[in-house]
Amino acid sequence: MIDVKKLLYDLCEDESVYDDATDLIESGILDSFMLIELFSSLEDNGIVLYPTRIDREKLRTVKGIEELISNYLKNKKD
Repeated sequence: MIDVKKLLYDLCEDESVYDDATDLIESGILDSFMLIELFSSLEDNGIVLYPTRIDREKLRTVKGIEELISNYLKNKKD
C-alpha cells in the first residue's frame, strides 16, 4: 500500500499531512493544483482514480484517500 502521508508530504512539503485531524481541503493543502499532482502521482504508482467518479469528501483526509486507494485495489483484483 502506498504511504499516503509521505506521498502528500513529498508533494506539498507540509508536515500537517501527518496529523490525522487535518482537513486537507479546508487547510489548503489540497488545492486544485495539488489534486492534479496527487492524482498524477497515484497514477505513476498504478492507481488510477477518476476525480469525477469519487466522493470529494474522501479527499478531505488521509484516511479517506487511503480508503479510495484500498477500494481501487480491491476492485482491480476482482
